[in-house]
Amino acid sequence: MLVLRALVFDAVLYGLMGVMGLAVAPVAAVSRRAARWGIRLYCRIVLAALAAICGLRVEIRGEVPQGRALVVAKHQSFLDVLALTATLPEPRFVMKAELLRMPVFGWYARRLGCIPIVRERGPMALRGLLAEVGATGIEGQLVIYPEGTRVAPGQKLRYRPGAAALYGRFKLRAVPVATNAGLFWPRRSLRRRPGRAVIAFLDPISPGLPAERFMAEIETRIETACAALLPAGMAAGR
Repeated sequence: MLVLRALVFDAVLYGLMGVMGLAVAPVAAVSRRAARWGIRLYCRIVLAALAAICGLRVEIRGEVPQGRALVVAKHQSFLDVLALTATLPEPRFVMKAELLRMPVFGWYARRLGCIPIVRERGPMALRGLLAEVGATGIEGQLVIYPEGTRVAPGQKLRYRPGAAALYGRFKLRAVPVATNAGLFWPRRSLRRRPGRAVIAFLDPISPGLPAERFMAEIETRIETACAALLPAGMAAGR
């Protein structure tokens, strides 16, 4: 039954992406504000459908950042992308360059001002990221996933230096974000488990910390908060 409901939900997820993407495209092409409105509306409708079809709801905790900020988030699931996009006033994501080549999704990501990164380029990728952000300017909330990919709940990869570089170069307030979304919407799985996934905005880190101290602080805060969300999420997801 869980798989059947997930298939129905996925039909809504991708079908609505095509329908709304085409419907909003004429105004989104000339207005980034309209593009942002259309994407946020799409995400909110999808999250409502997820609750109605699969019994999976999203709870937002903490103070949602307003204005110029670097959002450093744990990435466990496509669900946390949907939730951040629906919640942040002006989100822009640092994302894998290949995602921008996806139909509809990629075009709207560009309209949001998302920043492509080619991870295989190593140090050159970081230089390219800083140059791109410097050229386009900092506006709204720049979202970066410090591990660079989705990570299963309870696991951790090496935190990459991109977040610290952006924080230091552009003197940004950094907002760590924890989640347990992967318990309910796992990577490469058709299951969408009922329950309440949490997106938690943690206390911000003011500009000015040295890079090493910043990285240690951001990792400690995110991983500690994610670990604290696991027990209740695992119980609810059974």
